Amino acid sequence: MKTSFRRFLSSALLIVAVLGFSPAIAGGQTAAPAQQATATATAAPTADVDYRLGPGDKLRMIVFGEENLTGEYVVSAEGRLALPLIGEIMAKDISVGQLRQIVEEKYKQGYLKEPSISLEVLTYRPFYILGEVNKPGEYPYTSGLTVMKAVATAQGYTYRANTKKVFIKHTGSAAEQRYEVDSQTLVAPGDVIRVAERFF
Repeated sequence: MKTSFRRFLSSALLIVAVLGFSPAIAGGQTAAPAQQATATATAAPTADVDYRLGPGDKLRMIVFGEENLTGEYVVSAEGRLALPLIGEIMAKDISVGQLRQIVEEKYKQGYLKEPSISLEVLTYRPFYILGEVNKPGEYPYTSGLTVMKAVATAQGYTYRANTKKVFIKHTGSAAEQRYEVDSQTLVAPGDVIRVAERFF
């Protein structure tokens, strides 16, 4: 009887050992943890903090909580911006961020306790293209404008045009600068582009 019981017990232990046997454990391996997917954030484009305002730039000002002060304003030919209550402010040759700080300080002087103001350029001042293009004149500036796009806006070169070089007079500069024409030659708001005649 004892012998039969011992045989039964041995068989039971053997079955338990076989059923509980794991190939992964036998090989010295452990299950790898599941990998977690990570999202990559794409940085949003930032505004051009180096841009300097000038005559013809149109700005939108939002004064939070003060709808009667919110509106659209244009920098005058003298470089000034006329705003409600505080009057004219010199905006020429300063950045939008600098202008916002000046405006907030002005409104703090007896008008608003803690003004919260947003300023952005709605429309940049135009550029000008002269010389050997089919339609010389004044055109609206768009972000990322190149000389080649400016020429296309003016309906292309005339047959006399020098298509390899242009002359650009930048705002605030006394003289023109010569540039090679390629896809990287940028135009700034207020620039005057001159396409010269080529020599035959």
